[in-house]
Amino acid sequence: MKIILVVAILVVALAAWKFFPHCSWDKTFAKSDKVDIKKVSFTNRYGIKLVGDLYTPKNYTGNKLPAIAISGPFGAVKEQSSGLYAQTLAERGFVTLAFDPSYTGESGGEPRLVASPDINTEDMSAAVDFLSVQPNVDKDKIGIIGICGFGGFALNTAAIDTRVKATVTATMYDMSRVNAKGYFDAMTPKERHELKEKLNAQRIADFQSGTYATEAGLPEKLNGDEPQFVKDYYDYYKTPRGYHKRSKNSTTGWNMTYALSFMNMPILTYSDEIETPVLMIHGEKAHSRYFSEDAFKKLKGKNKKLMIIPGANHVDLYDQPDKIPFDTITDFFKNNLK
Repeated sequence: MKIILVVAILVVALAAWKFFPHCSWDKTFAKSDKVDIKKVSFTNRYGIKLVGDLYTPKNYTGNKLPAIAISGPFGAVKEQSSGLYAQTLAERGFVTLAFDPSYTGESGGEPRLVASPDINTEDMSAAVDFLSVQPNVDKDKIGIIGICGFGGFALNTAAIDTRVKATVTATMYDMSRVNAKGYFDAMTPKERHELKEKLNAQRIADFQSGTYATEAGLPEKLNGDEPQFVKDYYDYYKTPRGYHKRSKNSTTGWNMTYALSFMNMPILTYSDEIETPVLMIHGEKAHSRYFSEDAFKKLKGKNKKLMIIPGANHVDLYDQPDKIPFDTITDFFKNNLK
């Protein structure tokens, strides 16, 4: 009798797994029944294997579709904000790719927990490579979205990659600027030099130990006197709202020395060369708002727009459907990927 009962339970469990595939859903947002999703991988020009989720409108038949590559926030994974953007825009008729950048999530690259202004820009172009050869994608109709720190990489990509026909940034960070000058450019030359000394001393310590020391990352518990933007990050990355076990921002900190390359390589140097349309979106109350405002001023193309979302903070544009202007983003890509 017990054996029969166990078999019956297994049969029910297998049926549930078959007919309710959301049981294995690993994203921080609800699964849509309007799209098909499959895990994909591709290699960038540094030989690093990147892993992404490819979203396609369900039951699509007909002409090739426009496509969008999406990544960010900086230190996040495709199961978080970029996946939400990808799924939502796939519902609206685009083939979309949310991917983990090098050294992050399920993508390759060693050591872990590092970043590079060059390699992370290359990651975006590698995603365009991948989309360009998909049988259901029109290679002449590809756009990109960069969220948070990948907003800066998206602009850097658009400045060098002429295959990118339209670019959206959401709650953009200029990672070079914030590492080189501190928030609101408050770092003094003396402080900058002291930081370089500290980080280069850490390089020796890392080399001697054969390991890479990491920063503290977000606190496990707030004490109440943190800056508001730290509280906002905590509310996303450290709570069920946005926590993911593969997200660096949810679990640990960066390698201490990752900032060195950003301090010496400004990623937006050539953003004034972008000739294709750019839509920049930022929250009115975001601590990072000045990054988008200043980057927007440098753009010279006629088809550019800066959209400030009333009442929104930095992380609201990660996942809040009442704050993310998906209708505007959809219209922007439909009008410019044609």
